[in-house]
Amino acid sequence: MNKYKDTIKKHRHCFILGPVFMIIEAAGEFILPYINANIIDRGAANGDISYIIRNGLYMLVIAAGMLLAGVLGAYFAVKASTILAADLRKKTFAKIQEFSFANIDEFSTGSLITRITNDITQIQNFAQSLLRGMFRSPVMLIGAIAMSFLLNQKLAVSICILVPVMALTITIIIKTASPRYTVMQEKLDNLNNGINETITNEKVIKSYVREDYEKKKFSVVNEELMEKSIHALKMMMLMQPLSAVAINVTTLIVVWIAGKQIMIGNMEIGTLTVFITYLSQILNSLNFLANIFLQGTRAAASDRRISEVLYAKIDLTDHNAKYPDREIENGEIEFNNVSFKYFKSSKENVLENINLKIEAGSSIGIIGSTGSGKTTFISLIPRLYEVCEGSVKIDGIDVKDMKLDQLRNAVSVVLQKNTLFSGTIAENLRWGNENASQNELEWACKIAQADGFVRGFKEGYETEIEQGGANLSGGQRQRLCIARAILKKSKILILDDSTSAVDTATEAMIRKALKDELQGMTKIMIAQRISSVMEADKIVVMDHGKIVGVGRHDELMKRSVTYQEIYYSQKDRKE
Repeated sequence: MNKYKDTIKKHRHCFILGPVFMIIEAAGEFILPYINANIIDRGAANGDISYIIRNGLYMLVIAAGMLLAGVLGAYFAVKASTILAADLRKKTFAKIQEFSFANIDEFSTGSLITRITNDITQIQNFAQSLLRGMFRSPVMLIGAIAMSFLLNQKLAVSICILVPVMALTITIIIKTASPRYTVMQEKLDNLNNGINETITNEKVIKSYVREDYEKKKFSVVNEELMEKSIHALKMMMLMQPLSAVAINVTTLIVVWIAGKQIMIGNMEIGTLTVFITYLSQILNSLNFLANIFLQGTRAAASDRRISEVLYAKIDLTDHNAKYPDREIENGEIEFNNVSFKYFKSSKENVLENINLKIEAGSSIGIIGSTGSGKTTFISLIPRLYEVCEGSVKIDGIDVKDMKLDQLRNAVSVVLQKNTLFSGTIAENLRWGNENASQNELEWACKIAQADGFVRGFKEGYETEIEQGGANLSGGQRQRLCIARAILKKSKILILDDSTSAVDTATEAMIRKALKDELQGMTKIMIAQRISSVMEADKIVVMDHGKIVGVGRHDELMKRSVTYQEIYYSQKDRKE
């Protein structure tokens, strides 16, 4: 409940007024039948017109009050539940933004989407039902039973038989349904994962003509969700028929007992009418409570899933930073006996005993075969992952002792996957610096060799980018991402194979511009092509998570077998 406490406290008037107005409406529900019975038994039976009119006016006033109370109660219940869901969604989204890469690896994208949408919607629906019925239904139930005893104790006892029977039925249904809802939500995760993967890779699917395969795969996941949904929801389907049987049997008992009393003159027809009305109210109250409990079962499963996100332990924090106000001034980087693995249970390290010093303002090239650990290596610099052993230092300070915001503001990273967002080119570029002027945008794009094609668009820098940059080529996306990183004007720039989609001539111009324009910046470039790193001040060769060579191009050609193999394999392909 802690995650809801602040919201409830801040908007407590909604959470209080909703139930209060619903209670007022419920009170009218069991008062009206009683007045109606008196009109039939006293007014109509005795021909007392004034009595009928007077009590009829009472009923009219009560009905109007009930209408107003019902509308206000529903309004505050809807408002309160909507606010609760909005705040919970905001907290969950904010928590996800705090996740490290390791935390994100624990949850799939589809699962996080399901939790922040469907699961929170389930909680919202339950909160709304709870506010509308948690007091209204019990008040109506108790009031209807009390009025029944007031009218005829013998008949009231027969009505009371219904309550424990329905309560036992509800308990059995809830215990059965609860685990089924958890399974159903997990299947919904799988469905969202599949949809996300398919839509994201639609171009690949079409290029390989795999639409039919994806349709079949989706059908399997969709049918699994359908089966588990039916398996869970069929428990709710049982409620209505079981309730109908219970109420019909009870009605027969009431009519049979009341019929005898009417025949001998101990009961009037109005009393029987109101008893049947109270019987109906009791049924409605029990059904409403049952639905609340069933919704609560599903909401409880969703609440557990939301709590897993909200209370996930963040493995990367800066709470114990020794130098919270220290800013990176030079950009010197040092790896001291660094080892790393993604999962603690893994036997082998992804990176093993890494020792390397990168001078401030220097240009570093990193090369190695696929899976050699290059991307993991550079991910430790902005502390996207936490080292398992050893330390990574910038300007002589362990990155663990720095504030994450200060550390990451001083490091610009262009990852392998070039991500652009919906909006204009200018808006995307200003992710690097939200206050950047138009001249600065053009300066960064000229370095990244993007200014030319941007100006070629009709709208220039105001050209709209589709989701994921779908209306741009791979090379254009890469150059815009490089320009965005340059705009940060950070002390360290990391390019993770960020020029793979551009031709060698354009890549050479980018390298030259980086060298000329960003002389005081430490530049680290991961590349597959040796031509991309040949001119670097220092080249790092990696293989199977280890550094197997460090030096300039000519030095490595003399003493590094791994580097020689990469060089000659690429040279042979060119020839």
